[in-house]
Amino acid sequence: MALSALDSSILVLPFGNDLLLIALLTAKKPGPIWILYVALCALGSMIGTFIDDLMTRKAGEKGLRRFVSPRQINLLKAKIERHVGWVVFAATLLPPPFPYTPVIMTAAALQCSRKKLLLVAFGGRLLRFSLVALLALYFGKKLLVFARHSTVLESIVFVIIGIAVVGTTLTLIKWFRGK
Repeated sequence: MALSALDSSILVLPFGNDLLLIALLTAKKPGPIWILYVALCALGSMIGTFIDDLMTRKAGEKGLRRFVSPRQINLLKAKIERHVGWVVFAATLLPPPFPYTPVIMTAAALQCSRKKLLLVAFGGRLLRFSLVALLALYFGKKLLVFARHSTVLESIVFVIIGIAVVGTTLTLIKWFRGK
């Protein structure tokens, strides 16, 4: 849950929640506890979304420019003003590099309903993590066998860790410079 909250707010960790969920579900035959894992991932993501909402709603569109490029703001603004619920829902389902956090921040800066934003984000993440969990339960053991013998997968994990460190560092620098 903590990783989901951080990933949905200031931490940049592509596929971090997905990989942790897969690891938890493939380590042993988890039984029905997988439902709790999924719910905690979705709840953590909603908490991270709330943190983003608090920071960006207060800063408004002017403060949003510290985190999101003007080109991306204009593109998202047009879509969010017409279909905020669907745009947020799509952002919760799509994997990186789709910009989940910029969508949430733009919606908050545009003063979209916080209740709607959080409920749609929770529902979308619940669906996404449920699908990841079901795939992990079905393909889990095969995936573990592949992972143990794959240097390519090992390299991908190191690249993801590098992206996480650099992305999080840049985000924190932007945040502290703004203060």
